[in-house]
Amino acid sequence: MMRYLFVVITTLFLANISNAQLNISFNLDSQPVWGPTGYDYVENYYLPAIDVYYNVPENRYYFYDSGKRSWIYSSHLPSRYSNYDLYKSYKVVVKEQKPWRNHKSYKNKYSSYKDRHDQKPIRDSRDSKYFVNKGHPEHSKWIKEQKHDNGNNKGKNKKKK
Repeated sequence: MMRYLFVVITTLFLANISNAQLNISFNLDSQPVWGPTGYDYVENYYLPAIDVYYNVPENRYYFYDSGKRSWIYSSHLPSRYSNYDLYKSYKVVVKEQKPWRNHKSYKNKYSSYKDRHDQKPIRDSRDSKYFVNKGHPEHSKWIKEQKHDNGNNKGKNKKKK
């Protein structure tokens, strides 16, 4: 009986750890389609051309309001950036919570990236792992394949008729 209880508790514990790791290490489906390819998990981007941060889990932009002398957030970029192209601009993946608190450091470190335009956005990727993202042009096709396969093989290895 004691051995059985130990096995059950251990199994539940390992299952919880496994689920936590999956939730933490993968958010391709919630990254913005203008985000750069190459990252399975992103919490924040820094946009050096406009000194703005984007928090993926919250879907919020963080920017400095000089009138209020503080960092504020919004679900949209301020109107002063209406011509800013998120798809062509360089994004720095930041692995720190609330990176705007260390803005001087990020600004100094990445100011030279302002004019770089060499990242491929998720929207333009043909890698099927990005099709899970609702904003990707191939998402609806990917959904149909998932339904057809019942989620098996991710649309691969289909039998030809």
